[in-house]
Amino acid sequence: MLLETNSKILNGHIGEAQLIRFNKRDKRKKTQYVDKEHDVSPIQKQHLNLKSIKPITENQKLAFQEWKAGQNLLLHGLAGTGKSFISLYLALKEIYNPESNCKRILIVRNVVPTRDMGFLPGSIKDKTKVYEMPYQSICSDLFGRGDAYEMLKAKHLLDFTTTSFIRGSTFQDTIVIVDEINNLTFHELDSVITRLGNNCKIMLCGDYRQSDLLYQNDRAGLSTFIEVLDTMNGFYHVEFGIDDIVRSGLVKAYIIAKYNLGLN
Repeated sequence: MLLETNSKILNGHIGEAQLIRFNKRDKRKKTQYVDKEHDVSPIQKQHLNLKSIKPITENQKLAFQEWKAGQNLLLHGLAGTGKSFISLYLALKEIYNPESNCKRILIVRNVVPTRDMGFLPGSIKDKTKVYEMPYQSICSDLFGRGDAYEMLKAKHLLDFTTTSFIRGSTFQDTIVIVDEINNLTFHELDSVITRLGNNCKIMLCGDYRQSDLLYQNDRAGLSTFIEVLDTMNGFYHVEFGIDDIVRSGLVKAYIIAKYNLGLN
């Protein structure tokens, strides 16, 4: 777990279910649950109970505070500080709020492998599935069930796409999480942020030190993009450091040792 959790349920009431009985052609009595307000499919009737998360470090608290105040977030910094976890939790909490204008979450990232894996068989969906695994794990943790991520997608509350298919789109009523921004060029970052339409918010997560881009010019794009965001109203930049590492003691010790050797 990256953050402390408790079992408090944050999801809203879907509607009181009423028990009715009916006779089918075989004359046998069956039992069915019908929602008084909406006739919904079985997957929509199942509750996904979002755990309540408490931030641990001061910078995590700052991210929670500024998002609640209505700011868009740039979460930048070292590995193991909970950037992806925090962003997905805050986004889920907001779309569970019936007073929010945002109705769904879109996760965007570039599919840059750390090493060439060669040709991957299957459809585009099959090829990008591996990049969704971190978010499946986070959702399993936040909801306490392994199928939470797929259920959210089936309920059209969450979706995943890559920067390869972003051009020409306009997002409405959406919280956009742009993850691994260290693997996006300035052009890609520019393309994503200019897709935002009405009632949209955005969180960007990453660390320039973890870039898998091959060319220095491409890698430098993130620094330029951050400079632009830092001049804007409506964006809050949280910089995560060594004191914010919560993944494990080993990760923290490794990063400290690396820094002590000047391997930044």
